[in-house]
Amino acid sequence: MKTGILGGTFDPVHTGHIMVADVVKEELGLGEVVFIPAGRPWLKAGTPVLSVEHRLNMVALAAAGKSCFRVSTMEIERAGPTYSIDTVAEMKQEMEDGGELYFIIGRDNLVELLRWHQPERLVSLCRLVVVPRVGFPVLGLASLEAAIPSISQRVIILDKPQIDISASVIRQRVRRGLSISRLVPEKVEKYIKEHGLYRE
Repeated sequence: MKTGILGGTFDPVHTGHIMVADVVKEELGLGEVVFIPAGRPWLKAGTPVLSVEHRLNMVALAAAGKSCFRVSTMEIERAGPTYSIDTVAEMKQEMEDGGELYFIIGRDNLVELLRWHQPERLVSLCRLVVVPRVGFPVLGLASLEAAIPSISQRVIILDKPQIDISASVIRQRVRRGLSISRLVPEKVEKYIKEHGLYRE
């Protein structure tokens, strides 16, 4: 089976994440997309992040009702910093023979790929699916090819969906008392209000 992986801080999960999962699933014929909230994202060390409990609850609400979506807590349960390669290696080990992993990232993440932990091993274990991110042009792979030979054969670059939603803007809008309707799933909006999240 083809399995998509959509990891992230999800602080909070928003409609853009859901749209990306839907489009990639349809475009590549994936059997499922697994949402994996980060436990301790090392690239965001020093940046305030909402508690794991709230972020996980919101992802579960956003993914509910779609049989092709699944939520995994493996990164939350893993001790120490969160590295994508550890997640991919663990999932690969658990897969049946012939299964394929598709790791979904934005264009902004592709730019940062060489800063990731063991990027060469990562692309050897899965295909990278790169989706558009407003403000980030399509990156030629030639610059990455020198550091990660044959990466061009392991990357799938999509031209949709075009999404202009960011978690930071959503947090700012909540702090300012502005509506976040349609920026996050309805159940997530209700959860944020009920728990008073992002007020300070």
